[in-house]
Amino acid sequence: MFLTITTTGTPERPATDLGYLLHKHPEKAQAFSTSYGTAHVLYPEADAERCTAALLLEVDAVALVRRGKGKGRGGAPDAALAQYVNDRPYAASSLLAVALSGVFSSAMKGVCNARPELPALPRPLRIEVLALPARGGPGLVRRLFEPLGWTVTAEPVPLDTEFPQWGDSRYVRLELESTDRTLAEALRHLYVLLPVLDDAKHYWVAPDEVDKLLRAGEGWLPGHPEQKLITSRYLARRWSLTRAATERLELVRLAETDDSEVEEIDNAVGAETETEERPTPLAVQRREAITAALKASGAARVLDLGCGQGQLVQTLLKDPAFTEIVGVDVSMRALTIASRRLKLDRMGERQAARVKLFQGSLAYTDQRIKGYDAAVLSEVIEHLDLPRLPALEYAVFGSARPRTVLVTTPNVEYNVRWESLPAGQVRHGDHRFEWTRAEFRAWAEAVAERHGYGAEFVPVGPDDPEVGPPTQMAVFTLTTPKEAKAA
Repeated sequence: MFLTITTTGTPERPATDLGYLLHKHPEKAQAFSTSYGTAHVLYPEADAERCTAALLLEVDAVALVRRGKGKGRGGAPDAALAQYVNDRPYAASSLLAVALSGVFSSAMKGVCNARPELPALPRPLRIEVLALPARGGPGLVRRLFEPLGWTVTAEPVPLDTEFPQWGDSRYVRLELESTDRTLAEALRHLYVLLPVLDDAKHYWVAPDEVDKLLRAGEGWLPGHPEQKLITSRYLARRWSLTRAATERLELVRLAETDDSEVEEIDNAVGAETETEERPTPLAVQRREAITAALKASGAARVLDLGCGQGQLVQTLLKDPAFTEIVGVDVSMRALTIASRRLKLDRMGERQAARVKLFQGSLAYTDQRIKGYDAAVLSEVIEHLDLPRLPALEYAVFGSARPRTVLVTTPNVEYNVRWESLPAGQVRHGDHRFEWTRAEFRAWAEAVAERHGYGAEFVPVGPDDPEVGPPTQMAVFTLTTPKEAKAA
């Protein structure tokens, strides 16, 4: 990763004052150890007229994986190769933001003991980031930086210059220019907006991230037109943290409007004031819809195919109507987490007899999943490449043939309602496709016709009159015995 900060000066205010502001001498090249690599600070040019400071961050991919306890980028534990082969050493991200905060901490706070008058003085600044991931494209880059007074140049980086027909990558070459920003303001803008544009963090987002966001966003974030998107992405879309940050930012805005202190505004709200009811998460609504459909079908022995970390299995275990629940997943790590979630090692004998977990691939027929009342594929099919769907179809509908099959998948038409989801992006990095309601219906009806099932469609989540529900569910019911269909 490479970032440069350039300023110009005059004999009265030499550009080399940048060295005082950054607390890094222009005649030295310095190195700083981090938990994930080494940060180098050097000055490619330094004289009274023009001075450039460069931050070069060398990322140790192995150290980054160890520090993350084996989790890959975006929390994908099964992407073993992606943990070591990715864009982290080259593209600006939360790693660079953390390095800025650590290496230039005094400059970011606006502190300069040697020249106390310098931090408050605006100066001409030019900032260059050679490779910046931008989920949302150059348009989002401009929407984030231009309201802060920056002149923005965001040039898309092509996927391959030899093959222009492939189009542009998600990276841009960023240049920011301003004549009336202080260095501290510039560093705080970068600290917040670099990980926002990357839309990912390399570390667990804890509650103290709200305080970091508010400190770095002081003076500019409360009034930013993209405040909601910035807050949500910076806090990794964690609903509780985003809400806490939004409430505190609103208090700051009200205090500035009334020319009063935040504490005065905050104390004016009584403890008895009703708070907004927390919306039910979509994942919970999905499990509730699946449970209701299973009960309506009369199923007692249920398969959760692609059970992941066992959330649905845990929900079904709470209902004694389900006498046997089997979780199947291709990932042993997911099954291990599911076992811990369910506390199988401490479960009573009678309860333990109701649940089984085993490894299996839905791309192959499996005798172990035959003879069950119902099977659930909740948010599974979109993780498969389209050419592999026929194999899953035969394994479940042609070979296992449960009486009832429930399939849920995202409704891509609803994506426009997610404010934090850039246009054209899928909801999860591992989704190979996302279908419209018509595409899902066509697939489900064709599957039902081929294997002797009927299909009904149930919305999951708020059913928007224009774009439908966030999740679509097909309920397949066996209508034609296999022998009769074969005859």
